[in-house]
Amino acid sequence: MRRLFLYPIMAKLNDITTFEDIKLLVDTFYSKVQKDEFIGTIFNEKIVNRWPEHLEKMYRFWQTILLEVHSYSGSPFPPHKQLPVGKEHFERWMEIFTETTDSLFIGPLAEEAKLRAKNMAEMFNYKIDYFRNLEKNQTNNS
Repeated sequence: MRRLFLYPIMAKLNDITTFEDIKLLVDTFYSKVQKDEFIGTIFNEKIVNRWPEHLEKMYRFWQTILLEVHSYSGSPFPPHKQLPVGKEHFERWMEIFTETTDSLFIGPLAEEAKLRAKNMAEMFNYKIDYFRNLEKNQTNNS
């Protein structure tokens, strides 16, 4: 009698090297974000039916950061300034980003993407807290 051993087929992961890789990362990540019970609602209520435009902007943003193709211009923080989010939301965002990146890629640019995402999440959280406290202090001093 012949025995068959079934092993899961493991795809060899590569680093992020092309615009198609950026699209795969962004599309996979935001697909998970949209369905996430904790942060999905915040994104879906803010972006509504403008997901294609948002994704295009994110492709250009990550292409500029990781592939040094300067296709993004703008300031990423202002659209996030008034979002009803706290540290726990950024932690969940980072968790999804890390899981997504690790499931698709391995290499120096994949690590760079996770580091840049972590730094951005921390900076956005700090700035949102700063502006919230500034507004609260201005209201209390009026």
